[in-house]
Amino acid sequence: MIKSKRYIVFSVQIISAALLALVDQLFKKLAVTHLMGKEDIVLIKNFIGLSYAENTGAAFSAFSDSTMLLSVITLILLLGGVIFLFLGKIEGKILNTCAVLILAGGAGNLIDRFAQGYVVDYIKTLFIDFPIFNFADILVVVGCFVICGYLIYDIIREEKQKKKEKADGNS
Repeated sequence: MIKSKRYIVFSVQIISAALLALVDQLFKKLAVTHLMGKEDIVLIKNFIGLSYAENTGAAFSAFSDSTMLLSVITLILLLGGVIFLFLGKIEGKILNTCAVLILAGGAGNLIDRFAQGYVVDYIKTLFIDFPIFNFADILVVVGCFVICGYLIYDIIREEKQKKKEKADGNS
């Protein structure tokens, strides 16, 4: 029974990641169709807009023109993440959800690298000078940010528990 539940959870995780990657690809298709070679679009004045860009690198265009290396590294990390999910090595709903977000974002950008040799970016911040990014990037960043927050919370919770146990032991 436990194994079948794990397979169901794993299936839901993979389907969720695939659907999010599909949404990412849809957004990128729309960006190519409606933004490529055209003027930037302001969505909210002085806040956010849309602008077409092709990124051959990683975050902030690091490792530009290293598409094959980035593709191989991303593929290895994605396979590792899928194996961890399959084996049930990630504990808790929050961390599992974050893993799905990160896998979906990584897969969305990997599809671009394999299909085109670059990643399509289209979201532009107007209130700060920041690189153009995409939905897949948001998935990865949100997943990582929540994991960091969760780990910090967990460390603080454990420290409080240790202090409480120490205080109870001294009573």
